[in-house]
Formats: sequence, C-alpha cells, structure tokens
Amino acid sequence: MDKQERMKALRGYLKDSIRGLTDFSTTDQARGVPMPPVEKPVPEGETPVKLPEWRGTVCPEGTLDRIIGERKSERKYLETPLNAEEISFLLWATQGVRQATAGRVSRTVPSAGNRHSTETYLALTRSALSRTGGSDLQPGLWRYLPLEHALLFLGCPDDLSGRIGKAVKERAHVIQAPAVFFWACIPYRTEWRYAEASHKVIALDAGHICQNLYLAAGAIGCGTCAVAGYDQAAADALFHLDGEEEFIIYLAPVGKTR
Repeated sequence: MDKQERMKALRGYLKDSIRGLTDFSTTDQARGVPMPPVEKPVPEGETPVKLPEWRGTVCPEGTLDRIIGERKSERKYLETPLNAEEISFLLWATQGVRQATAGRVSRTVPSAGNRHSTETYLALTRSALSRTGGSDLQPGLWRYLPLEHALLFLGCPDDLSGRIGKAVKERAHVIQAPAVFFWACIPYRTEWRYAEASHKVIALDAGHICQNLYLAAGAIGCGTCAVAGYDQAAADALFHLDGEEEFIIYLAPVGKTR
C-alpha cells in the first residue's frame, strides 16, 4: 500500500461507515456480559486523597461568550503554582460527576453512550497547597477518582521532570508547567457497547474533555495547550499502563497566565 492509499484508508476512520458494518447484536452488552466498571478500582491498602471543595474559593470569572472568545493555546506560564482548590475545580470541570444513580453516572462532559472510556492522570511538578485547610497535593503522579472526587497518589519517580520530558518529546512548555493532565483510554468500556464502531467516538470524547479544560482554565486565570504528539511508550510507562488495555491518548499542561 503506497502513501496515498494509506491516506485514503485512514480517512475512513473519520467517517461513520463502520456503523453499517458492525453487528451490534454480537456486542458484549447485547450478549449480557456485565458492564465494565466506570472507574478503575483503588488498590487494596491505598487511601485516596479527598479533593478540597472548590466552590466558594475558586471563583470563575467572565461571561461564557468572553471565555469562548478569548480561548487560545497558552505555552508560557507564571512561576506561581496552582493551589489544590484550583486543581479540584479543573478535575471537576473535565471529568467530574454531576449525578450518580444505579448503573448510570452523568459527567460534566458528554460521551458516546455515556461510556466514558477516559481515565485522568495528573503530573504535578510543584506542590498544590490547599487554601482552605484541606489536603495539600505533593509533587508526583496522581490518578483522578471521579466518583469520590479524590486523587490516588501513584508515587513520585526520580527525575520527574525528565520523565515527563521524555514522554512529551522534550516540549519545554509542558515540562515547565506546574500541572500536566494526561488522559488515558480504556477502550473496552466503549467496545462493550459499540464494538468496531467505538474508536472514532472515543477520540471525539477526548476532545470534549480537553475543550472543557481550555474553558475552565481560562475562567480562573490559567492557560493550557493541548498536545497530541508524544512518545507513546514513554507516556504509558510514566503511569505504568500496559499500552493495550489502557494507554495515553491526549495531554495538556496547565499553568497560571495572570
């Protein structure tokens, strides 16, 4: 297959033709296989860190039309780190739970079939101190638990900035940011319902999440810049992901701009 043929074949990924070729009667959902969990479990013996309440402390500014109109990618950040309440707000805005009932969890972002195949990981290069007496967040790697609105500490590897740099192909603005959001995909959550028709909508879901980050960050005097080019193996290894059943698909650094 030459370059032009490969290009045409890859364009098919953007189309919805795959739905007509998918036998939805054979999906795991249709076969009665139990729905996969909406959140990865907390390992036995680990204690999540409850995120502080951001309401009343973080006060987003501006009308929606102004926030949208001023949205842009920011690659230069102030030295000031984010505080724990700001981290709490940004996590809520991008993957937070609006409502949870038996068998259904509604988030702050849309997802095809409400499947939410994305897990949020966070790399903090500087401490995020709480302004309200809640838990401080130390530098290192974290995983967001949306059902509990909490973070699970995954450790702080030696040369954290160097590991992040390798994962993002040495992009300076990412390495210098006080916080980097990494989004990983667990494809089976969506494949359980949509089988071969899953993968386009998983990518669309990631876009919804990152756009919420842009708008929420802009509303609190922060900036971000979406990054889709990275070292896949190094990014997966940073969070000990297997690269098959779960892998990084998108990332974005966040820092204060005013």
